[in-house]
Amino acid sequence: MGKTIREAIEERERLILSPLAALSSKTKGRQVPEAECSLRPAFQHDRDRIIHSKSFRRLKHKTQVFLAPTGDHYRTRLTHTLEVSQIARTISRALRLNEDLTEAISLGHDLGHTPFGHAGEETLHEMVPGGFHHADQSLRVVDLLERDGKGLNLTFEVREGILRHTKGKGEIFFEDPVEEGFTLETQVVRIADIIAYINHDIDDATRAGVIRQEDIPRDCLERLGDTHSKRINAMVNDIISETLRKDEGRLAVSEGVLSAILDLREFLWRRVYENETVHADFHKAAKILRELYQDLISHPDNFLRLIERTSLYDNLERCVCDFLAGMTDRYAFDLYERLFLPLPWVVK
Repeated sequence: MGKTIREAIEERERLILSPLAALSSKTKGRQVPEAECSLRPAFQHDRDRIIHSKSFRRLKHKTQVFLAPTGDHYRTRLTHTLEVSQIARTISRALRLNEDLTEAISLGHDLGHTPFGHAGEETLHEMVPGGFHHADQSLRVVDLLERDGKGLNLTFEVREGILRHTKGKGEIFFEDPVEEGFTLETQVVRIADIIAYINHDIDDATRAGVIRQEDIPRDCLERLGDTHSKRINAMVNDIISETLRKDEGRLAVSEGVLSAILDLREFLWRRVYENETVHADFHKAAKILRELYQDLISHPDNFLRLIERTSLYDNLERCVCDFLAGMTDRYAFDLYERLFLPLPWVVK
């Protein structure tokens, strides 16, 4: 019997990819063992499962920064995810890493994000016992919530990358990724995420009139460029060249570019993310989530009917949290209206 297509692809990986790349044939496996696909290596199979998931499709109606924008060109959580994937694949290809693994992590990294952006995440974190973090929720989505409670049964490497992608205001790079055993592909998605959101949030904020081009720190423009594409190109090129030059088994970036990235992130927090104009309606959005949470907790029978189940799969608070976190912005608006606002009386 000849080789399967999957085996032929795995052999090409061994011949072509960097010794530092994660090989599909060397995956640490899945939580539930299953027969391998004859066509797709493990990480490619994971990517396809994520793309075909309901959680992935819902990202198109979840806020990135600007709440339910009417303009066609503002980013959503889905377009952000696609931009992360594109940047991460560019870096991975240049470094001869596993693009399938990189893409799978990229496409799955934000599946657990709430409606209404970070305002939704902060609201759930305040209400739910044990708190809430979107990276933990993303892993919960792929492990448990998708496919009616069966989960996607992804590989260890993809699950690790999804859980470890986030950094908030913290360090961009892992303190010691080699010691901690993080794949280079996981490191790539982490930096691609910040490259994507820094640049597209500047673009969206400028489009919205929240900032102007001349507000962007001048030294950052001088180091990285004065356009969206120039800045992304400068960041990506620097990471690739520095990683290849240092050859330490981890991602690297020059001091000047890293400083510019951190300065732009701080600029965005100060001028955009914490801008009261941008967040004026997020107070109302938080109110919607709080009232929905309290109502569903107080009426568990109604909640079960709403999710079309006869019993809970976890404690009530966590199940309601899963339900709220999975909502799109517009579904949250619609449900709030159905539960709390009077409807017109229809005379027949």
